Amino acid sequence: MKLEHHKQKVVPFTRFLLRLGRYALFSLMLIIVSVFIGVMGYHYFGKLEWLDSFHMSCMILTGMGPVVEMRTDTAKLFSSFFALYSGVAFLSITAVFFAPIVHRLLHILHVERNEDGTDQ
Repeated sequence: MKLEHHKQKVVPFTRFLLRLGRYALFSLMLIIVSVFIGVMGYHYFGKLEWLDSFHMSCMILTGMGPVVEMRTDTAKLFSSFFALYSGVAFLSITAVFFAPIVHRLLHILHVERNEDGTDQ
């Protein structure tokens, strides 16, 4: 999606809300995919029940830490790589969600004013 240039007018608030909704929906999709990967991995490699796999996946993705000890080497490897992925995913998803908000704030601060005080 193309965002407006800093010399263009700030988009109306309703259009901004639609943009924010699209970014939020994309962020939610990334969260769902990440949780799904974690649930499947913890269920398959860690031999956890579905609810425990979901719980473990959510706790790792949010940075809270592990809930269940992994007993096999493959489970420990999956848990390690999922934790590394989760750190990057958490920061990336947060950046995607806040991108339109930060863009709008920076855009408002950089809009040039005419001599009569109105926006260009």
